[in-house]
Amino acid sequence: MSALETRTRTWLEEAGFAVRDEALWVEALTHGSTGERRDYQRLEFLGDRVLGLAISEWLYESGTDDEGKLAQRLNALVSKGACASVARGLGASGHVILGKQARDDGAANSENVLGDIMESLLGAQFRETGYDAARDMVRKLWSKAVDSQAGRAKHPKSALQEWAAGNRRKPPRYELVDRSGPDHAATFTIRVSVNAVGEAEATANSKQEAETLAAKAFMEKFG
Repeated sequence: MSALETRTRTWLEEAGFAVRDEALWVEALTHGSTGERRDYQRLEFLGDRVLGLAISEWLYESGTDDEGKLAQRLNALVSKGACASVARGLGASGHVILGKQARDDGAANSENVLGDIMESLLGAQFRETGYDAARDMVRKLWSKAVDSQAGRAKHPKSALQEWAAGNRRKPPRYELVDRSGPDHAATFTIRVSVNAVGEAEATANSKQEAETLAAKAFMEKFG
């Protein structure tokens, strides 16, 4: 595995990450397309749990919302899109280590890749400094998202589910219509339908996001 580039180490340190073991940070930024034995997947797994706990703790401390509202906000704040947004704000796309084909395909700007990278960086921070420092990093990077209304509005899929029940219809049915592109930059088209009402479609970089957009489109059309 190659050494951490000086410009990348500078970028990480300026962002607030504690870089001690350079190999760990190379791993955190290395996509599977490189063919390296160690890529970011294991650190992504770890960082996902660190992020979930840090945000859960933060939301619990910051108000009196019930469990349902806390879960709704948590899901929005730790989503792939939210992680990718934070990564873009940091300028992570310029430091992702990719194989040639993935690089040519634009994987450095993919929501899936950037979301994964953000989680892997948090995993590396946790390994270097422990939970408290990793939690502080989350609070720094997610401060605008938590202060905003992210996750406060009812999720489109929940809204559609309740709408269908309220109109005495069967639950919405989600169907994968199309999947295209390489694994690191795949796009998914989802169709949602409610019996005897209609259907709507949407395309996104993950099935979850495509389902959300399809539900939103359905409600805008029929709700």
